[in-house]
Amino acid sequence: MESDRVLIGALIFIVMVLGANFVMYGIARGATKSSGKSFIEMLGKSLNTSTRPKDNSMDELHRKVEELEKGKKDTGGDSE
Repeated sequence: MESDRVLIGALIFIVMVLGANFVMYGIARGATKSSGKSFIEMLGKSLNTSTRPKDNSMDELHRKVEELEKGKKDTGGDSE
């Protein structure tokens, strides 16, 4: 009786793990096949997109620094 419950519990656990794996496989396959590109292209694109916001923020920082330096040069000559 006790071993039957353990066996049923183990089978339910295995089915849950396999089901979760199939669901994740379907999600990953659907994400890579949705645009018609290969898996390697999608992987490369997903890795490269993380650097774009950093570049944009760095460009914005450079513009702000240049604006501050221009402002400093314009007002710095009058105060000295």
